[in-house]
Amino acid sequence: MLNDSPLKIFTGSASQELSDKIAKSLGTDLGQCPILRFSDGEFQPAFDESVRGATVFIIQATFPPAEHLFELLLMIDAAKRASADKVVAVIPYFGYARQDRKDRPRCAIGAKLVANLLCAAGVDRMMAMDLHADPIQGFFDVPVDHLHASSIFVPYLKNLNLENMVIAAPDVGGTKRANAYSRFLNVEMVICYKLRKKANEISEMRVIGEVENKDVVIVDDMVDTAGTVTKAADLMYGMGANSVRVISTHPVLSGPAYDRLKKSKITEMVVTDTIPLIVPHPKIKVLSVADTFANVIRKVYAHQSISDNFIA
Repeated sequence: MLNDSPLKIFTGSASQELSDKIAKSLGTDLGQCPILRFSDGEFQPAFDESVRGATVFIIQATFPPAEHLFELLLMIDAAKRASADKVVAVIPYFGYARQDRKDRPRCAIGAKLVANLLCAAGVDRMMAMDLHADPIQGFFDVPVDHLHASSIFVPYLKNLNLENMVIAAPDVGGTKRANAYSRFLNVEMVICYKLRKKANEISEMRVIGEVENKDVVIVDDMVDTAGTVTKAADLMYGMGANSVRVISTHPVLSGPAYDRLKKSKITEMVVTDTIPLIVPHPKIKVLSVADTFANVIRKVYAHQSISDNFIA
């Protein structure tokens, strides 16, 4: 089925490099949406070309600062007010996803609030990669295309030809994701059990399973301060692991993350470009998700199934 409305691709300031790659993969150019900035810090995006009747894809990750999210909301509003036919928010990294429930009294559910804001702005569809929690899809009243980086991580792992590979979940909450990888690769899985007394600080960690003489691959959706993965890697080496790699979609890498990674025994950390790296690191290898997003954008625009994009 063909789409009669023209395809338009725009980017916010947070995802310029990735958007350039996506546009190149699609064989098109990014549209122009300069941002007028006032002296007090207020800003206003405005499209430099007509989007009337078009299917508009706006690419913008929503990692901090909060201006990235607000910029996306303003761009969606501008496209709707310019009579775009459909507006699709392509959010490679969906920020505030860790706030998906009330895990303590009197706290906000940030992920739901962000979903409400996007819908209020007028988005017709949302596309994201490796949400921190699957139920977030239900926070939206519009279709959500939840993509997985496994489509690029699995082939990479296969090419490593590790004879004694074992997949590790960094915590109990990550067992579903790790189990999907272990089943698809037909290898064993272990679990890191950790206790926290407060956010971003681990008080105790144990490994459930056998890692001696194994090449361990820790699978997670994001690495923030790198406390979990570096502590897990050092613990697994102490238990006789041959090597420890980390596969993580979103390289948040805040605070002491780079310093911890430098001091750790992690062999390699493989991430994607959903979030641009602050600085390069010899232990970090970046795989691009541009072709994956381009393929899904092309199929969504043409009203085709995207189910073949899911591997694990």
